[in-house]
Amino acid sequence: MTDVTTEPTGEDTATDVTEAPAVDLDREGEIAADFLETLLDIADLDGDIDVDVDGDRASVSIVDSDEGRVPRRLVGADGKVLDALQELTRLAVQAETGVRTRLMLDIAGFRADRRAALVKQAEEAVASVKASGERVELEPMSAFERKVVHDAVLAGGLTSESEGAEPRRYVVVLPVG
Repeated sequence: MTDVTTEPTGEDTATDVTEAPAVDLDREGEIAADFLETLLDIADLDGDIDVDVDGDRASVSIVDSDEGRVPRRLVGADGKVLDALQELTRLAVQAETGVRTRLMLDIAGFRADRRAALVKQAEEAVASVKASGERVELEPMSAFERKVVHDAVLAGGLTSESEGAEPRRYVVVLPVG
């Protein structure tokens, strides 16, 4: 995990950066889990919290519990509520650690399912570009979704780039050459 902070040096501060101190990813996950558990308790909602480390970030999931299913309204339309809860959770971790986190939150497997669908879509786009030699533009996506697609395109042997402006930014899969 790398956070960038600027420090004045009398020079152009936009180019002067230092890395923030690293925070233990397991600790980030535990702080996030405590925050989310409190939130679920206050709202009287069911769900268990799973904490893991996925590469260079903490990963926290709210999953169905023995007492009941996680309310799908916590995901919201197109994951909008999930995105908001993830940001609140990141802010709670930052308040505790003093460092911005790249923590990922999943609820009821929404992100995992979306990731699988995006990888399939990227693989189909790679096959299309390889067959036709023409670039393929995908629909607008969030930054998380674009990252998944870029990684899958690279794994498929091609390159891709993002074009457009938020919130309509999208991935373009490029032919070789």
